[in-house]
Amino acid sequence: MRWFLLIAVASAVGLACCDSNYNHYRLPTAIRPQKYQLSILTLMEKPEESTFNGTVKIVIEVLENTSNITLHSKDLNIDESQTTLSQVNSAEKQDNCVSSTEVNPNHDYYILNTCQELVAGNVYQLTMSFSADLKALLEGYYRSSYEDPGANETRWITITQFEPAAARLAFPCFDEPNYKATFVVTLGHHKKYNSLSNMPVKETKPHESLPDYVWTEFEESVPMSTYLVAYSINDFSFKPSTLPNGALFRTWARPNAIDQCVYASEFGPKVLQYYEELFGIKFPLPKMDQIAVPDFFAGAMENWGLVTYRESALLYSPEYSALDDKQHTAEVLAHELAHQWFGNLVTMKWWTDLWLNEGFATYVATLGLANVHPEWRSLDKESVSNLLTLFRKDSLESSHPISRPIQLVSQIFENFDAIAYEKGSSVLRMMHLFLGEEAFRSGLKAYLQMYKYKNAEQDNLWESLTQAAHKNGALPKDFDIKTIMDSWTLQTGYPVINVTRDYAAGKAELTQERYLLNTEVSRSHNGGCWWVPLSYTTQSKLDFNNTSPEDWLECSKDGQSLPKTIEKLPGADQWVIFNTKLSAPYKVNYDAQNWKLLIQTLNSKDFESIHLVNRAQLIDDVLYFAWTGEQDYETALGVIEYLRRERELLPWRVALDNLKLLNRIVRQTPNYGSFKRFVKKLITPIYEDLNGINDTFSSIQEKDQILLKTTVGTWACGYQVLDCVPRAVDYFRQWQTDPNPDENNPVPIDIRNIVYCTAIEHGSDDDWEFLWSRYLKANVASEKLTILDALSCSQEVWLLQRLLDMSFDPKGDIRKQNSAWVFTSVATNEVGFLLARKYFMDNVESIYKFYHPLPKVVSRLLPPLYEQIFNRNDYNEFKDFVAHSRESFKGLEQATQQALEIMLTNVQWNERNYANFSSAIREFH
Repeated sequence: MRWFLLIAVASAVGLACCDSNYNHYRLPTAIRPQKYQLSILTLMEKPEESTFNGTVKIVIEVLENTSNITLHSKDLNIDESQTTLSQVNSAEKQDNCVSSTEVNPNHDYYILNTCQELVAGNVYQLTMSFSADLKALLEGYYRSSYEDPGANETRWITITQFEPAAARLAFPCFDEPNYKATFVVTLGHHKKYNSLSNMPVKETKPHESLPDYVWTEFEESVPMSTYLVAYSINDFSFKPSTLPNGALFRTWARPNAIDQCVYASEFGPKVLQYYEELFGIKFPLPKMDQIAVPDFFAGAMENWGLVTYRESALLYSPEYSALDDKQHTAEVLAHELAHQWFGNLVTMKWWTDLWLNEGFATYVATLGLANVHPEWRSLDKESVSNLLTLFRKDSLESSHPISRPIQLVSQIFENFDAIAYEKGSSVLRMMHLFLGEEAFRSGLKAYLQMYKYKNAEQDNLWESLTQAAHKNGALPKDFDIKTIMDSWTLQTGYPVINVTRDYAAGKAELTQERYLLNTEVSRSHNGGCWWVPLSYTTQSKLDFNNTSPEDWLECSKDGQSLPKTIEKLPGADQWVIFNTKLSAPYKVNYDAQNWKLLIQTLNSKDFESIHLVNRAQLIDDVLYFAWTGEQDYETALGVIEYLRRERELLPWRVALDNLKLLNRIVRQTPNYGSFKRFVKKLITPIYEDLNGINDTFSSIQEKDQILLKTTVGTWACGYQVLDCVPRAVDYFRQWQTDPNPDENNPVPIDIRNIVYCTAIEHGSDDDWEFLWSRYLKANVASEKLTILDALSCSQEVWLLQRLLDMSFDPKGDIRKQNSAWVFTSVATNEVGFLLARKYFMDNVESIYKFYHPLPKVVSRLLPPLYEQIFNRNDYNEFKDFVAHSRESFKGLEQATQQALEIMLTNVQWNERNYANFSSAIREFH
């Protein structure tokens, strides 16, 4: 239909339109845009018939002689009778023209063949008129809605989401990140609406022919990539705040949620100011708007000067949102505002180096969050969380390098994953720690200054940091950042360092190999060598705060690992720990004696002599090694048994994340009883110490102790520890009996997720209906998600089936963006897993269509399935299902490959470890 419309219009004005022979995935380099003048009129009086039409004038500079202009356009009706082309850098405006057009649907190219050759050095203006339906597709320029309870009607707004390649859905453009240009945006709309864009409003004037319509013109932008352009027509309200440098800062939301903007409006300017100091460059725009969008698939988007968010990411209500929700809001804001420098000011040349955007924003956000909220003690928590995510994803043979070739739009989408974000962040943290503060900061500042308003690639960053490191003395002269960091960014995976001690000689031999979960493939065949900064401490030194490398594991020029011996280590009565504070993304396995010494300390009153991050590291490492058979489960359980003494959040989170993976498999086996008794034995002492789920929150001084209490409470109720279940049900009954439950909720905010889920799991159909009614009336996005999660805790198959059906109903009460959340919640429920798996396999074709044109979202439904399939028959069945459903997994090749590999590692664990694990768990419970 799209191309039919183009052909029809082209034929009407006498232009031949055909498929193009040009099929390279990148635009030709003969032309560069300098400036866009974009005017768009939005008509949405009849929501289902909403449209937009516009004109774009692109000033283009010709770098090489050429007879065509190739740009991007997708699903736009272009009125070719209005297309004009003229030279504008001569004394007189000289007209050229377009003789014919071609299209390439594979790459969304729209090619204009010119009447006369465009000459290098000349500047031309291309004018094009276009129109399209304004759909609710959640990408490009689209519409979103919310309910106005006062008027009892649906209100409509418009918003954009262009990253990575959807500006072409909104206007014809050179839609690649290295084609930066300035933008003058003018929006036509009914005067009852606000209009927002990247820049402040310059002027508003009446529309020339439409009554009650206006044109709002915005100031010319700084040079930026097309994916950062943003605009919105809405009837929202805003909460103002001001940056110290005078820039206007506004936080926008639907009018009945404006009271939820207070926290974001306070936090945003603070973290932006921190980044100005960190980078030594002022925020370059005169204003910053951030807006909460009711329908939004991404968590948030860093559009320069107009950052867009899901409501659950931006809005925070002290009356309804838990501390976890507040921290999530702060994390997302810190990430998006970091992008204003890394991504917006300096942009990657091509999506190969997406990690320069996302890895940097993820890492710098941890610094920003720690600066604004030191009381949260979040730096270690965020850093370890990122490491744990990458350890899981990057241990797959089907993982990929941080920096990798990208040739298709679907590949760009797949690049937005844990490798770009969490691994990118973790290798930057490693570099920060081995360079030290001064060299790291001065290198970043030099990089940003050199490439501001331009594009860069990772080698440019390495050059700036190497110069700073050598000048500062932070790195030996014969070391350079590129050699070190390329080993982490250009190859897949991460190493495990095997430490074998010679106790009599006081030394240790260190070797490295790629760590893989899949035990059926050869690690040596997968090879790899990493430049590894070696920090370590001993039982007598306890120098955990020194994260500078004492030595390096190095690689030869042909990529082979060079042998390393560490001297002057203690004798057989003292342990050694490598990778202090998990300063680099690698795992460490020790000989049996060193593990024995570590277990003795952990299970003694001196366990806190080991830094809490390294306690978390030991737990994670030993449970991974037990999974892959490098350690037995007697050793692994011997390590985590010390948790009965542990009272810090981080080691508990790491342990429970690992036990959760075991739980999802073991709960389907006859030995689940032993596992449950082991978990209860671990959790009972800390549950009692924290006074269960009683409301003691006001007396807790440390914020992470609140998170510890809620984390332990979740597991305690799940495993029916002591009074957890009856206490939760009692809270819920108090709420149910309140005459006005939508206004009054006696359940403590931070344990509402525990109470709701437990009450539904052990409750009746009436309890479920009560909570569903609260969902329908809730006005806070995070509260809605908490309720949806809890509704999935039901043990009634028919209620879970109803929830699944509602989640994939386009006209239902659950927003499309939350459907994957509900599916995951149902599938992680013991009763819901088989139901969800069957639902997915029976309906994969309609689910794929439901998410069109964003099929990547289908990949979000896979984790709860691949985490729980562990026998070979089920694995083979799912493998065959994927093979026979290729159309429904189009663009998801990486996600399906990884899902199947994780299922296979579960099968391997079951066949290799289940007996050993069952025997060990019986000993320890």
